[in-house]
Amino acid sequence: MNSRYFQPESLMMSHGYKPALSEGAIKCPIFQTSTFVFNSAEEGKAFFEVAYGQREKQPNEELGLIYSRLNNPDLQILEERLCLWDEADECAVFESGMSAISTVMLEFLRPGDAILYSKPVYGGTDHFINKVLPEYGIKGLGFTNSQSEEEILQMLKEKGLADKVKMVYVETPANPTNALFDLELCRKIADNLSTEEKEVVVCVDNTYMGPLWQHPLKHGADLVVYSATKYIGGHSDLIAGAVLGKSRFMKRVRTLRTFLGNMAGPWTGWLLMRSLETLKVRMSKQAENTVEIADFLAKHPKVEKVYYLGHLKEGSSQYAIFKKQLSSAGAMLSFDIKGGEAEAFKFLNHLKLIKLAVSLGSTESLAEHPATMTHSDVSKEDKESIGISEKLIRLSIGVEHPTDIIWDIEQALENC
Repeated sequence: MNSRYFQPESLMMSHGYKPALSEGAIKCPIFQTSTFVFNSAEEGKAFFEVAYGQREKQPNEELGLIYSRLNNPDLQILEERLCLWDEADECAVFESGMSAISTVMLEFLRPGDAILYSKPVYGGTDHFINKVLPEYGIKGLGFTNSQSEEEILQMLKEKGLADKVKMVYVETPANPTNALFDLELCRKIADNLSTEEKEVVVCVDNTYMGPLWQHPLKHGADLVVYSATKYIGGHSDLIAGAVLGKSRFMKRVRTLRTFLGNMAGPWTGWLLMRSLETLKVRMSKQAENTVEIADFLAKHPKVEKVYYLGHLKEGSSQYAIFKKQLSSAGAMLSFDIKGGEAEAFKFLNHLKLIKLAVSLGSTESLAEHPATMTHSDVSKEDKESIGISEKLIRLSIGVEHPTDIIWDIEQALENC
């Protein structure tokens, strides 16, 4: 096996796990323990030196287990497996997507700094940037995918923030409009804003594409964040987040995670390892289903517009980004229903198979109303400018038979 390069989906069943260390169990057990026994005081000292960054790990030195706030076999194996998809140096798993996002921002931003972020972003992220970070003296400034590099830099200068930006935070495709952002352009902006004293970090929320369909680290990102609740978990039975990236940045993320204490527990880690074994199969089926659903919606007389990456016009700037950065159109789409909130609510209230619920990326299909649900706290001005209207409905397509999903959408539309 050592001479063979295995694909990530093949390694999800075995990578990082040694059955001989767990009584030969074919699957990694749940290490439901708070603390671990040292073989000697010298070993305990050595483990703590590495854990607290007092020295670097020696070549071939095994990272010892200390305490489940610092490390746990379920999390370590999970993190090693997650690194394979994005070809990341390191990974850290958190109790939720928001704990992953907030930890990254709190680590790399300080009072007086600014964060440049793409619009739209997930509603919780928008709230943290615009309502929480200002309480710590950190300003946020949003940009859209219609703005050029020159326009973004000029906007920063006019706001007096050009020398204050410490992070470029990008969510692409954007939730809920599927707007795409050019990651290489974002990298150029970050480099333009960096100085010898200040390095601007690029962080990308890749939740909409999961670890399968887009790999931001290959396009200039320093860090990637996920709500692992979504495609990585994929079964609507856990809450988790993940951060992946380059070692020099991940060391800082891991250190803050240790002292905030917001790492995921062993049970969540075990569930996520289970989910990784079927990640590619699930996501591939979801993407296949979404093609049929999007095509159906595009032809329906009660649908005004469909926001689906598979329908991007060849030759457009969005299509060029799609071809450069993504390997699939994904399994998320939104559409404008003819009418407004009343018609959108009628549609949602008449669904029978599709569940009316927030979240995404699970085996079951989900539908929600972003303007009054996931993005209800986004400012009215931003909602209007980025297309989060009362007529917008978001769908997360699951693994059900596509004809059944289409039947449900059709009958719900008939009742509008």
